[in-house]
Order: sequence, then C-alpha cells, then structure tokens
Amino acid sequence: MKAFPELPSTFDRPRAGAVDILVIAGEHSGDQHAAQVVKDLRAKNPSLRVVALGGPALRDAGAQLLLDMTGFSAVGLVEVLTAYPFYRKLFARIATWAIQWKPKVVLLVDYPGFNLRLADALRKAGLSRAGGGETVILQYVSPQIWAWKPRRRFSMARSLDSVGTIFPFEPACYADTTLEAKFVGHPFVQPGHKTGLSYDINGPVFLLPGSRPKPVRKIFPALLEAFALHRKIDPTRRAVVLHTGGAVHAELYRLCAEYGQLAKGVDLRPVDEEPVAASAALVSSGTMSLTVALAGIPGAVVYRANPLTWAWGRRMIRGKVEHLGMANLLLHREAWPEYLQSDCEPEALADRLKACLQDGAIGALAAKDAAALHVILSAKPGSTPVDWVLAHLKP
Repeated sequence: MKAFPELPSTFDRPRAGAVDILVIAGEHSGDQHAAQVVKDLRAKNPSLRVVALGGPALRDAGAQLLLDMTGFSAVGLVEVLTAYPFYRKLFARIATWAIQWKPKVVLLVDYPGFNLRLADALRKAGLSRAGGGETVILQYVSPQIWAWKPRRRFSMARSLDSVGTIFPFEPACYADTTLEAKFVGHPFVQPGHKTGLSYDINGPVFLLPGSRPKPVRKIFPALLEAFALHRKIDPTRRAVVLHTGGAVHAELYRLCAEYGQLAKGVDLRPVDEEPVAASAALVSSGTMSLTVALAGIPGAVVYRANPLTWAWGRRMIRGKVEHLGMANLLLHREAWPEYLQSDCEPEALADRLKACLQDGAIGALAAKDAAALHVILSAKPGSTPVDWVLAHLKP
C-alpha cells in the first residue's frame, strides 16, 4: 500500500465552468476502462465536459483530473482500518465538490466498496435523482452480486439510476429490484482493446499466480514446481511471469531465489512491458484467466488459499456458481480445467502443461472457445457503454 497523499481542502474548479460527467475510478483497471469510455464519448461529442478522480489514463483521454486515485489502495483488514480516516476525508471532499458543481452524470467505475457508499451519500445529500435532485448516478461494472453479497442489489436500487454490466447474465440478477441493469459489453472485447497476449505453440509458458502478494505466496510455488517437472522432458522451454510491480514483484523475486534451480528458465516481466505470445498458461482465477482465455491460450485455472478462507468462500458461493474461472462460467463448461486447493499440485499441473504443448487439438479448441467468448461478451448494436451513458445525458 503506497503512502496516502495530502488532500487539498477542496478540489479544483471545473475548467469549463460546468460539468457534464464526473468519473470516479479508484483502481488502475477502472482508470483504463473509464478512459476508453471517455475517449469514445469525446469522439462523438468533443465539447463534452468531463472531470475525473481516477488516474493518468483518464487524464490522457481528455478528462480534467482532480486527483490520481490509482496510486494508493487498501487491501486487507489492517490496511483498511489504518486507511479509514483518509478515505472518510476523501469521501467528504468528493461529495462536497459534486454537490457544489452538480454534474449532469456521475459515472462510478467498478470499485464498489467506495463508489456505492458515495452513491448513497449523494442520494442523502439530495444531489441525485434518487434523492430528489437532477444528477444521474451510473455504476459501470456491476459488483459480483451473483457470487458475493447479493443483497447489495437492493441498496444499489435505492441510490443508482442504472448499472452497466460487463457480463450478459448479470442484468437478470437485478430483476427483482427497480434498478435498470443493462449489458453493455466487456471492455476486453471492445474495438481497439489490446491485451498484449497471444498464442504461439513455440512460445514460453505463462505462470500467472495473481496480482496480490498473499495469493502469490500460496500459488506460485506449485507453478514453479510444475514447470520444473515439465522442463525435465522439455528443457529448452521457458516461462514468463507477468507482474504488476511493487510488492508482487518483490514476492515473486523472493520465491524464485528461494526455489533456486526449480526456478530455472523463469523470467519475470512487467505486465505492460511489451506484447508476448505463450504456448500454455497456468493462471490464477480472476481477471487474468479471462484475458488468457480470450487470447486463445490453452492451460488451466489454479487457486489456493488458507483452508479456513477456502471453506468459508465455498460455503458463501455454493450453489451460485458452477466454476471459478470466468471463461468456464460463460461457456457453461470446464473449457480450462480448474485445479483448486488440494488439486493444485505440481504433478497434475505438469501433466496439463504437457498435454497443452503436445496435443494440437487442445490449442485448436482454445482458439474456438476464445472466438465464442468474444461473441458472448460483445455488446449488441446501440448498447455500448457510450450509448448507455449518452442515453442518460439527454434532458
């Protein structure tokens, strides 16, 4: 967690003197997704006045950036408690500014723990339509209420005007509320989106244990051991570990040093450094597993956690989801085999790598599944994020 910046007593005035859209994006991924929406909006309406609390991508897209929120975050109980005074102050600053300048639309991007509380505050302050005001409050990217905290949909219905979902099955989750929910397509399949990942049977293997230190500590050793086993039959094969830098990079480096010869042939690389093609992937469940699937790279989804955490999590989602990997959920089958908890063992993972690298049919099926996922996740004409936002900007 990076140090928190000193907050100004108030944020800058809008340069244009008024605000059409205020964007709130508190994480790097949200900054990227929001920036694409702003670019597309401004392409249709260059005079659109957009102000943001987000990151450099939003600034580069033409938004007036009031604060870079992507350089700090709190994950974990201790970190959240320590950060609480800062977030309470930040929350108040945003609400005060929004009430003063009355944007026509507030576009909340992902980051539900913060953004949904902000939406409720704007309702209570009388700014939003839900509170008797004129500002439309939109949530782009639905929280995963189909897996966690499903009752949030009722509080969302009290504070939001609409939610733009990125998975086609999510609007049905709001059917018993008054909240408009619209599938607007997934950012990963929008025109112009580039992941930098592709498939090449002769390329290295991806070992992708996650983007946070704790999961990396649990998962990466099994991936290293699996790759070491595979190199006994394929000694020239290399592996690439994509990372987000900081504490994650440090943890990966430490584990590679600890495992010594077992980490031979493994390269650590920043996720946004340059395009890379891979022959197979062992990837932690989460966003990256969907990215790998959309690139048509065969492999497996892996997951390990503290046994108590695992037991609690399985109890919470039992009966709600068929699979842990998002690609498998969307395809309604285990297209990418899942090796979870006690099944996440080096021998089994090495066997899966061998199959992916030696059986051409597995690569062909991964390509076919990738094409199917692109169709599933693409917005219908007239239902893109830009169409959805512009519909709510109309008088």
